[in-house]
Amino acid sequence: MFKGHPKGLIAAALANMGERFGFYTMMAILSLFIQAKFGLDGTNTGYIYATFYALIYILSLVGGVIADKTRNYKGTIMMGLIVMSLGYALMAIPTPTPVPNLALYLTLTCIGLFVIAFGNGLFKGNLQALVGQMYDNPKYDQKRDSGFSIFYMFINVGAIFAPFTAIYVRNWWLKSHGLHYNAELPALCHSHLDGTISDQAEGAFQVMASEASGTTVTDLTAFSNEYLNVFTTGFHYAFGVAIFAMAISFVVYLINKKYFPNPKSIAKSSEKDTTSPDEVKMDIKEIKQRMYALFAVFGVVIFFWFSFHQNGLTLTFFARDYTLLKIGSWELSAEAFQSMNPFFVVFLTPVIVGFFGWLNAKGIEPSTPKKIAIGMGIAASAFVLMSFMSAGLPLYKSINPATGGTPLADVEKVTPFLLIGTYFILTVAELFISPLGISFVSKVAPPQYQGVMQGGWLGATALGNQLLFIGAIFYQTVPLWMTWGLFVVVCVISMTTMMFMLKWLERVAK
Repeated sequence: MFKGHPKGLIAAALANMGERFGFYTMMAILSLFIQAKFGLDGTNTGYIYATFYALIYILSLVGGVIADKTRNYKGTIMMGLIVMSLGYALMAIPTPTPVPNLALYLTLTCIGLFVIAFGNGLFKGNLQALVGQMYDNPKYDQKRDSGFSIFYMFINVGAIFAPFTAIYVRNWWLKSHGLHYNAELPALCHSHLDGTISDQAEGAFQVMASEASGTTVTDLTAFSNEYLNVFTTGFHYAFGVAIFAMAISFVVYLINKKYFPNPKSIAKSSEKDTTSPDEVKMDIKEIKQRMYALFAVFGVVIFFWFSFHQNGLTLTFFARDYTLLKIGSWELSAEAFQSMNPFFVVFLTPVIVGFFGWLNAKGIEPSTPKKIAIGMGIAASAFVLMSFMSAGLPLYKSINPATGGTPLADVEKVTPFLLIGTYFILTVAELFISPLGISFVSKVAPPQYQGVMQGGWLGATALGNQLLFIGAIFYQTVPLWMTWGLFVVVCVISMTTMMFMLKWLERVAK
């Protein structure tokens, strides 16, 4: 699988793997942490989650500009790791729950998230740009798509184990205080303290509280305060795991950075030898065509990310509220489903790469733009499945304790295999879009704009992420099948648009 690829590929993938472990430790729990910590509803949680996720990518434009201007990609990447570590440290500091001052502590959390997002902006796009520069060598150009697929696979290895690490730390902290995990208890605790809980839900809360504490609970107010504080402190400590992951990534990167290209040195060399016959020059017309093509693809993939990144928001809410968290005797946590996507990325990448290689050998491999269009159609099918299987499930407000609802009994919940199957399909779609989109950008972007255009790809992702809150609003207000139907519609429209532009995109990418 690695034959014919530049030596620096594995080094870059390993460095990114550690960073992604830390990042997905946080993302697996972020939306649930915000709700448990501050008692916010899904819509307000969605605003914070969407804005943070958008900043993660939009700040990559800033990181790209910094790296392109200084031509110091390696130094910018290292600084990104350091800044992210500072942000995780801010998130890891335990603070009391329920919070004594909502505005103050929510602001502190948002500051920590911003620092993480800025560090990620310095790191993520620029490392991708370095990988793309490895394949600018004609010796490796034909391996570009498969190289980015391998890179994408490796960085997801860390993401597989990240959710389980967060779950372990949170549950370990609960257990050390004589408590057990129950995904529905934080919402019930907040509803009890706020006085919005119904009599029926209060009865269910009494049962769950006694089960979680292992003894009959007589004072639900005291229990609510204790459970929320212990539950969220465990999450704080889980954020601390990300700091160690950053340190490992930093060391791996430092040891192996000699294998990465040095654009600054190349630029100086080009200045000295202005008559080099190998220098590639582009006229203004070609540069414009390439930029137009890139912006067109950016516009299409906005809607993929708007749909796909519901995995940490509405799909996680669905896991908590509507999914039976048990397979046989195996107890699950709502966060555990976050490991499905990276697991399938690692499992399916060799299959997808092999499949495209087989098509290439027969001379029928689709172009990169066509693969992206196919991926949009596959993503739509995942939400068709969710929409069909959610028909008949009650509205969220009827099971939400904050609106007087009562959580569903286990017998009323859907099988966890529904989400597992959905994540499988979405991962196939992702492998047709994300690594190949990055590859497309690295191939089409004019050399002097590589960092900015990788940032542009991530900026498109940011815009899609900023729309995530719409899913949270739908989740709380309309039938579930309509929520998932929204994503079916936007994915189908995006696929159709991509197919309409296909011949033009293929011509520009040659």
